[in-house]
Amino acid sequence: MAGAMLIAGAGAPSLSWAQSDVQARVDQPWRLSEALKAPDWLSVSGQTRARYETLNNQFRAGLEGDDQALFFRTLLHIKADAGPVAFGVEFQDSRGYLTDSGTPLTSSFVNPFDVLQAYMQIDAPGILDDGGRTKITLGRQTVSIGSKRQIERVSYANVIKNYTGLHAVSYSSRGDELHLFAVSPLSRRPQQRADIDNNVLVFDREQLGRRIWGMHYRRADFAPMIAQNIWGEAFIYGLHESDRANAPTPNRRYVAPGFRFYRKPERAAWDMDIEGSVRFGARRATSAANDVEDLDVDASMLIARVGYTFDLSWRPRIALQYYWASGDNNPNDDRFDQYERLFGSRRTDLNNTSIHGPLTPANLSAPGVRFDIKPSDRIDARLHYSAASLASDRDAWVIARLRDEAGLSGDFIGHTLDARARYWLKPGNVLLDVGASALIFGDFAKNVPGGPQGTRTLFGYAQAVIRF
Repeated sequence: MAGAMLIAGAGAPSLSWAQSDVQARVDQPWRLSEALKAPDWLSVSGQTRARYETLNNQFRAGLEGDDQALFFRTLLHIKADAGPVAFGVEFQDSRGYLTDSGTPLTSSFVNPFDVLQAYMQIDAPGILDDGGRTKITLGRQTVSIGSKRQIERVSYANVIKNYTGLHAVSYSSRGDELHLFAVSPLSRRPQQRADIDNNVLVFDREQLGRRIWGMHYRRADFAPMIAQNIWGEAFIYGLHESDRANAPTPNRRYVAPGFRFYRKPERAAWDMDIEGSVRFGARRATSAANDVEDLDVDASMLIARVGYTFDLSWRPRIALQYYWASGDNNPNDDRFDQYERLFGSRRTDLNNTSIHGPLTPANLSAPGVRFDIKPSDRIDARLHYSAASLASDRDAWVIARLRDEAGLSGDFIGHTLDARARYWLKPGNVLLDVGASALIFGDFAKNVPGGPQGTRTLFGYAQAVIRF
């Protein structure tokens, strides 16, 4: 009996370890590479997403009534890593259904099966210090840097922006980053409305008449004598356009230096995110071939957000925010002072987008407050309020395509309220995401010629994301 008990006692730790190992494997997200038994040098991953949206009372010029849409997006990324050199290709399939002639559809919503990325990556020595490293990406690729306000790989939009060219990132041993890039964006297709409505397959093309370049330096723990864990960033971005056959442009020639100070949210601590940029150069008023007059550009943007996360189990955080993006003060002079959103994000700072999204960082003055909670690693939610006005009452409410050049309609767009909640049904694999938004019209929305009917717009969405 004693021997049996000794044997059982000796086996108990092994059994417990085996059960823990099985549970650990069960808790791990399912991955396609593992299911395919791919070799270590080959990875296969992706995601598929379905989102239903509904909009009550359209606010855009020339559109009215209610709207709905059902969007699908599938990504498949295959990467072969051969040590210092790697090759990758990523496919994107984005489609839309349940839309009609009143839906504001563009190539940002629909892009049937196409090559999102096709690149070569090279590992090289670091240039910031001896202990660092550099990653150089050549070919068709997506680009995200820093806050992603200047350039990003979008997540919520149904079609991801991509570029062709070079992007080099050098990392220091202490965590600093230096980004250098020169790329051309792709012209997303289809572009004809009938083709978009029918999800017609048309391959994207490089816009060689548009060239984007940038230098962006991020320094970790920028000011330890003042406060710990503050990132400091300095950057300069440029855009140069020239007309090509069947691809007219406003001939924008921009240079945009800027800065950012950032401290991430942490429990029982304050955080901040302050970013500003000015933009100089020239452009034409339109893309028309007979428009040859250059307008001087002098535009600017600033966002400032300061928050605090309370030391509670559900991690509540409250933050005050102000977003400024300049507008064009005089439509009849030889200047263009509107800060246009070019390749960066807007949803994180402002509102749910897609067939909604009334706010964008162009001709905008928007103080606001936001509230976040994160009760667990599986659940998070956010509520955001803004009081949105035009920075210039003579410039356009850009997303709505509404303008009073005389400035007689006021400048208050309205009150916006945005909410979202996310839940990992299976951590790492299945994410459920729901959101709702409201826009209560202000004086400008009510008074501008051709403005929306009624007093408000309501929006809601529900989506499921499966990652593999």
